[in-house]
Amino acid sequence: MPPPSSSGPVLRWPSSAEVLEQAHQWAQRQAAGHAELEAVGVFGSYGRGDAGVGSDLDLLLILSRCDLPIWERLRPWDTATLPLATDLLVYSRQEWQTLPSWNPRLAATLARDVHWLIPPAGADGGAGADPVKGGNHR
Repeated sequence: MPPPSSSGPVLRWPSSAEVLEQAHQWAQRQAAGHAELEAVGVFGSYGRGDAGVGSDLDLLLILSRCDLPIWERLRPWDTATLPLATDLLVYSRQEWQTLPSWNPRLAATLARDVHWLIPPAGADGGAGADPVKGGNHR
């Protein structure tokens, strides 16, 4: 005998397209309110395009400068309007430009996975702030 159907609400996981659209809108709002925000990228499962039920959202923020210690950098960025649990990496432009020298493994991962919502200056192949060549510039 099959189990009785639930009479409660049914939860629906948002599609990848919905998550990326909401992340893009969030990035645009953040850029409008934070002059220091130069670029926003998605990495991890949403950057690679293989996200599924239970995936979180991983965002990379590049700031013109950031003097805050690493443990304080998340405070200015309210992710409550995003549809999923969200993890942030926040780097200054200088940290981003030198990432391959001090964390080559992470730089390689980002080169493979990043999907730019707001691309860094030079991400189109010109000289600029993007040391992660070959990223997923959708």
